[in-house]
Amino acid sequence: MRTSFKTVAKGLDFDSYPMKLWAKAKKYGIWDPAAIDFSQDKKDWAKLSHTEKIFIARIVTQFQAGEEAVTLDLLPLIMAVAKEGRVEEEMFLTSFLWEEAKHVEGFSRFIQEVIGEEIFEEAKKDALVPAYQTLFYEVLPETLNKLTTDSSPENMARASVTYNMIIEGVLAETGYLTFNHTLVANNIMPGMVEFTAKLKQDESRHIAYGIFLLSRLISENGPSVWDAVQDQMQKMMVLAAMQIQQGNDLYPDDTLPFGLKKDAYTAYAQDQFMKRFARIERARTQTLEEIHTEAIGA
Repeated sequence: MRTSFKTVAKGLDFDSYPMKLWAKAKKYGIWDPAAIDFSQDKKDWAKLSHTEKIFIARIVTQFQAGEEAVTLDLLPLIMAVAKEGRVEEEMFLTSFLWEEAKHVEGFSRFIQEVIGEEIFEEAKKDALVPAYQTLFYEVLPETLNKLTTDSSPENMARASVTYNMIIEGVLAETGYLTFNHTLVANNIMPGMVEFTAKLKQDESRHIAYGIFLLSRLISENGPSVWDAVQDQMQKMMVLAAMQIQQGNDLYPDDTLPFGLKKDAYTAYAQDQFMKRFARIERARTQTLEEIHTEAIGA
């Protein structure tokens, strides 16, 4: 039974890092995927080779499925934070669902208006490679849904690692790099370039919160949470690397369409992983005040 309200007793902590992120979400997150102009994208799409179309369509398929997955699976994390009475964190987390849902809408528009049914049907036959299916059909829903029955710090850490650190911080970031090398480098599809820039901006806030949450959990709870973080990071990175490799294996040549180098994306994913891992590990020797100060200054 609830006996009090924090905002009545103490008011919101506007200096807290989650409230700083909430302010950014209100400022930068108010954009409409329906307003993205894909008219030039349609013209550019028509000039691509069949292989290039399939390449882009496979990436979009992975993004589309992934955005739907996190939209469907995210709620237990929000509920777990709410149960702890962390109203500032919950306020910011409400923006996650709003933003992930907009990402679903934007990719769906692109599929229908630019890619078209024929190419999409061909691309999606093999786009969701086995490692992808393990991540999004099994691990993501299992780790998030577990919070509905056991929202221990260790389980919250595993859920955040899976969602924020690996799916957003490694796989999505690697996907954005691929789009940059494909679309920006070739000066094509400005609508998708604009759309993915908005996504990246949204998810940079999600990743920042994930780092903050994991750091807080480690600082508050000690070795047991760090052990859970380390174990989950390593397990998920194996799956992430497998997903990238299995995607590369769809193309028999040494290079990908558009002349892209396969090794570049594996190396980039590994670099993203190491950066996230090193940042979170620092929390083992940091106080909550130090974590907050570092997050505010980042």
